Amino acid sequence: MKSRRPRIKSWERVQYLIGRHHTYNDIDGIDYQILVEADFLVNMYEDSLSKKAVKHAYDSIFKTSSGRKICTEIFGID
Repeated sequence: MKSRRPRIKSWERVQYLIGRHHTYNDIDGIDYQILVEADFLVNMYEDSLSKKAVKHAYDSIFKTSSGRKICTEIFGID
């Protein structure tokens, strides 16, 4: 039976991501990018940001096609 405990490197990565998910420079992997985009989606919604602020975040933060699509659909930006 395989152990369900994450490998050390995986656990270290998770700790790294948790500790840096509000740091938006030096994003060093797709996992980090997805986490930042998801965090932005939630925060923008909860804070009821203006369309202008959402568009700025969209242009400067969102890099993945899925993140950009979700942002566009939720906030109605072009």
